[in-house]
Amino acid sequence: MKLPSPLSRLVSAYITTLRFVAGTSMAIIVLVMIAQVWSRYVMGGSLIWAEELCRYLLMWQTFLVLGLAYSKGEFVAIDFLPSHLSARGKWVLKAICAIPIIVFLALITMYGAEYASRFSNQTIPALDFIWGSLFGHPLGLHIGYIYISVSVGCALMILHVAADVVTSFGPQMRSAHQNGLDESNNTTEIGGRQG
Repeated sequence: MKLPSPLSRLVSAYITTLRFVAGTSMAIIVLVMIAQVWSRYVMGGSLIWAEELCRYLLMWQTFLVLGLAYSKGEFVAIDFLPSHLSARGKWVLKAICAIPIIVFLALITMYGAEYASRFSNQTIPALDFIWGSLFGHPLGLHIGYIYISVSVGCALMILHVAADVVTSFGPQMRSAHQNGLDESNNTTEIGGRQG
């Protein structure tokens, strides 16, 4: 299914942004871990904030790129049943499976946001330490901003699952006709049902 031009540009910008954020956060994690190893084994001290900062960055990175991994088909999948179905059957199975997935992700999004809101009084120690070392006072960013990554990631995943079902509708139906099925779901002279 071909997307309209404005929507296509929006999707492209979204994917580019997610890739940039994932790449940048991974670069920061690698640099901080190199600094941590250097500090510990060469300088004889340790950066007390390094592990915590890397953990938080990794959490955000993971939840942000879940949807991209899903869209690229990089999740583990059992494809025994879909491989035996027609193109139309594969799409119907995908649509049926998407319903409980979206419901589950919606529940995680909702309860994840509720859980994150409970931590509005607790600040992020690593960022407070770094900010305090640089500017003389703690940053005061609460840890709920870390936990909300679960809700943000699941909400984005809902969009990816729904988009996958919608965008695969046209191609799956066209391939059903190309594989020898007409509108009445009967075999045609093109080559019969393939599946």
